[in-house]
Amino acid sequence: MSRSGTTEPADGIVRALSPRLSSAASFLLGGALSLAFAPFDLFPLAVLCPAALFLLWEDVAARRAARLGFWFGAGTFLAGTYWLYTSIHVFGKAPLWVALLLMLGLVAVMGLYHALVGYVAARWLPRSGLLRWLLALPALWVVVEWLRGWVLSGFPWMSLGYSQVDSWLAGYAPVGGVYLLSLVVALSAGGVVALVRGSWPARGIALTVLALLWGAGAYLRDVQWTQPAGAPLTVGLVQGAVPQDMKWQAANRDRTLQLYDELTDRVLGNRIVIWPEAALPMLAHELEDHLTALQQRAQARGSDMVLGILRYDIDGGSYHNSILVLDGERQWYDKRRLVPFGEFFPVPEFVRGWMRLMSLPYTDLTAGKPVQPALHAGGQSLGATICYEDAYGSQQLDVLREATLLVNVTNDAWFGDSTAPHQHLEIARMRALEAQRYLLRAANDGITAVIGPDGKVVKSLPQFRPDVLEAEVEPLAGLTPYARAGNVPVIAFCLAMALFGVWRSYRAPRYGTLQR
Repeated sequence: MSRSGTTEPADGIVRALSPRLSSAASFLLGGALSLAFAPFDLFPLAVLCPAALFLLWEDVAARRAARLGFWFGAGTFLAGTYWLYTSIHVFGKAPLWVALLLMLGLVAVMGLYHALVGYVAARWLPRSGLLRWLLALPALWVVVEWLRGWVLSGFPWMSLGYSQVDSWLAGYAPVGGVYLLSLVVALSAGGVVALVRGSWPARGIALTVLALLWGAGAYLRDVQWTQPAGAPLTVGLVQGAVPQDMKWQAANRDRTLQLYDELTDRVLGNRIVIWPEAALPMLAHELEDHLTALQQRAQARGSDMVLGILRYDIDGGSYHNSILVLDGERQWYDKRRLVPFGEFFPVPEFVRGWMRLMSLPYTDLTAGKPVQPALHAGGQSLGATICYEDAYGSQQLDVLREATLLVNVTNDAWFGDSTAPHQHLEIARMRALEAQRYLLRAANDGITAVIGPDGKVVKSLPQFRPDVLEAEVEPLAGLTPYARAGNVPVIAFCLAMALFGVWRSYRAPRYGTLQR
């Protein structure tokens, strides 16, 4: 046994593979990881695929570890976010080369994050042993995953924790949020490596850690952190399912207005009625008469309306993706997290000129204020998000002190019949779990759903079909540990453990040789 605590010299599994073969294996492992997420839900792969990558990283040179990490990340995001091509080219009407450039550019950037993990692990962490497997490497993974969620506006899609909404580990979500779940998954992956590579004492420790992690997760699933805040109420969600390529055609506007009126009439009488993101193909001020009539009909039936709608701020000369509440006094929420190249274009003016010539969208929406109050409808306080910004759980923490229900309006029609709407629903389920509140999700063409405080889907509508969903929900109050502290404790712990691993690496000799 070597002094690193392994059962054989730390010569690295990857040494048996050629550089091309090991990179191909890493790429395939990354692609397989995408199957851990919705709609496939093979959540054990979230442990096994990173564990295999950790094994490939054993005792290799920093540059080779970075290459392996890059191909792993590229495989994950190429397989997991291929639907960007549909939104950019098919519905966004961008030229094929532009769509491929943007899609592959994102894949490459995501690969660089995993490359960073591999490089740092090979360059500065202990080469082998329990400190690497059960502390430093999992902690480093989570720190970089967190960085990916906010650097350059961030892309927190497909964080490891999201894959566990249906596993025993889901109980950790209200305790520390999605990044605590990611940490537990990464620790589990490290435990698998210890079982494969460790000495018998190390294997016993790893097995104990795995049992404790998963057992505690199962126990925490039954802990209630919130309590009822009033009598149950009924809600109605409207799904117009207007195809994205037809929605903004002038000839279809009257038909769309009529469709939403007919669907809404079916659910009026419910205390809260919700429309999806940008439901109608016009700006709010162009719909003033229609909105006034709608408000009168809703009030006559005892309903408050929550509408996804685009608006133009005449005073500021800006466009906003918004939610409008019609409950006597109108209230607005403006989307804070905009989608790059979808809702705003971070490009110089000469590129905008080209976009005008090509008849491509080139006008930016404007982000709302970073902190906005809860909306009020149906006697409840609503924590609102629009579409993709529900992937930023920490931005919703302030409103949870008041909100008794969560609302997300979205338009996943941009992604067609792909995995994107299912992944997005999985993210929404995580937000409900973290806050332990009901989440009401109205989507243009699905997946419209009511999600319980346990993250389970209570009711949902089939995709691509105009329909309405009615359900009874219970308002909840109180703060989960995550709602009180956010990501700070988990990220601070992970950063400390990663730095401790670096410190220990330089305090103790590093055994084994390097090979590129």
